[in-house]
Amino acid sequence: MFRPWLNCILGPYGNAVRTADFHYALPPELIAQTPAPQRDQSRLLVLRRTEGQLEHRCFRDLPEYLRPGDVLVLNDSRVIPARLRARKGAAGGQLEVLLVEANARNDWWVMLRAGKRVRAGTELHFQTRAGASSPVTATVLAKNAEGHCRLRFAGVEDIRDALAWLGEAPLPPYIRRPGGALPEDDERYQTVYARPPGSVAAPTAGLHFTEALLERVRGHGVNVCFVTLHVGLGTFAPVKARVIAEHLLHEEAYEVNAPTAAAVNEARKEGRRVIAVGTTTVRVLETVARQNEGAVAASAGRTRLFIYPPFEFKVVDALLTNFHRPESTLLMLVSAFAAPGQTRGREVILAAYAEAARRRYRFYSYGDAMLIL
Repeated sequence: MFRPWLNCILGPYGNAVRTADFHYALPPELIAQTPAPQRDQSRLLVLRRTEGQLEHRCFRDLPEYLRPGDVLVLNDSRVIPARLRARKGAAGGQLEVLLVEANARNDWWVMLRAGKRVRAGTELHFQTRAGASSPVTATVLAKNAEGHCRLRFAGVEDIRDALAWLGEAPLPPYIRRPGGALPEDDERYQTVYARPPGSVAAPTAGLHFTEALLERVRGHGVNVCFVTLHVGLGTFAPVKARVIAEHLLHEEAYEVNAPTAAAVNEARKEGRRVIAVGTTTVRVLETVARQNEGAVAASAGRTRLFIYPPFEFKVVDALLTNFHRPESTLLMLVSAFAAPGQTRGREVILAAYAEAARRRYRFYSYGDAMLIL
């Protein structure tokens, strides 16, 4: 007997769908290491779900796919300079520290690169962006089962206030450059409309917009609105479970303001489209709709909504997104969106990705974009 609440998906062989089912091969040279020379010069792959058609365009052509009355919703969270450099003790080995989530002032969960041997009680000494020593230190309070460390910072009233001179843009690990982050990453790994600080990774679908392009969109009669979701582990943590339904997302904080809620609800009532920019925006809108019988209410909270096939979307009609990593929750979300309520979306997306790779699209955070209609 079918149970809608059953927490697994039946795959083509009658088994729960595996994380490995969302794997694909990608030539390493297609992983974008730098952004496009100009934001809106990136390429745009348009997928028409019903027809199964692909179109190859430039991102600046986006307004051609929008209609007067559409509501375009973007995530306005600002990325903080969350990547720090430290040494174990005064002269120990160097570590890379990524701030993940604050528990209280100067009390953070972090991820450490080259930190397997770090234990509770270890003292870290932080360096400035220029590599000089700083007065900021931290003590490792605990280490959880995932290998993340809890740090208590000292030498500064609030570590957030020191990030401007201590931290770097938190570029993902697949961006490999000999010198690490570049000065232009401070601007380019940030949307032009970013406002409230809090993300430790960029909501990358929005990186392609310029102020001029947003004005063109508004001039086309599109209502541009914003939600906030502070990107954290819930968005970028890898899926380690063999079966995707066993993966538990980390919570991420979100907020929906009253004008956005009203605009989305009015559009839904009148049959106009709601277009989400980014998977984080989708998760905010669908989270809130599930709490309010399909309506979007002004609210703030935390979400761990995990969207994977099959999934019935209550709010979002079209999705603008980037090309995502194999076996990631983001790839699972776009697969669900490619065929709402069905399981075949995985095949649709993987076929589109294969064509994008054949045509040498650039993948991941600094890569090209995809519009699913």
